[in-house]
Amino acid sequence: MFEPVLDKLKAARKIVFVTGAGMSQESGIPTFRGKDGLWRNYDPMKIATIDAFYENPKLVWEWYEDRRRNIVAAQPNPGHNAIAKLERYKEVVVLTQNIDGLHQRAGSTKVLELHGSIIRIKCTVCSFQDYVVSSFDMLPPLCKCGKILRPDVVWFGEPLPQDVWTEAIAYANSCDVMIIAGTSLLVSPANTLPLYAKQNNTLLIEINPEDTVMSVDMNLTIRETCSNIIPKLTEIFSKLN
Repeated sequence: MFEPVLDKLKAARKIVFVTGAGMSQESGIPTFRGKDGLWRNYDPMKIATIDAFYENPKLVWEWYEDRRRNIVAAQPNPGHNAIAKLERYKEVVVLTQNIDGLHQRAGSTKVLELHGSIIRIKCTVCSFQDYVVSSFDMLPPLCKCGKILRPDVVWFGEPLPQDVWTEAIAYANSCDVMIIAGTSLLVSPANTLPLYAKQNNTLLIEINPEDTVMSVDMNLTIRETCSNIIPKLTEIFSKLN
């Protein structure tokens, strides 16, 4: 399946992965979109906003507590593991829209979390930040300063962390191959990363069971799941070494 681009793959020095919810779905984590995305009949895309948080912080925190329990119980799938293994042969950077930390748990060492992390919290007022995997005794949880804590994630309508986004663009501009895996490319500005790469004649490969808005712009599209295909990509390089 990689035959049309095999020579370019072998010659590549830096490979960048842009990963989305489809990657995590294969580890049992529901996506926002579709029938599996509903939570207590609420649309998560309407809960994951700063307005919803200030209107009903307890409800939003209950949702994130459910999500975090699910995520902590999940395990990296063969796709995550294969990306981590690929570091043995190539320079690999992961630009992920996922907030679950599964890439890091699989062993990937260079991961930029574009939308934050569900296991990080921060204060809505002061500079306090911390990591937490256990449940809170009270919702919403409060900071030592007395103000409400929130998940350290990027909600709809919020900007991405500028330092993370600047670094992500730099990697998109400098990679030899970009593999877009398990993302619908509907969420801005992360969906512009393939455009930055394309401007530099980067080899673009899409791995997704369904068509996306950028499928026609890809050099190679593979209509399969990440956990099935990415291990086969890594196998190519393991046989060369």
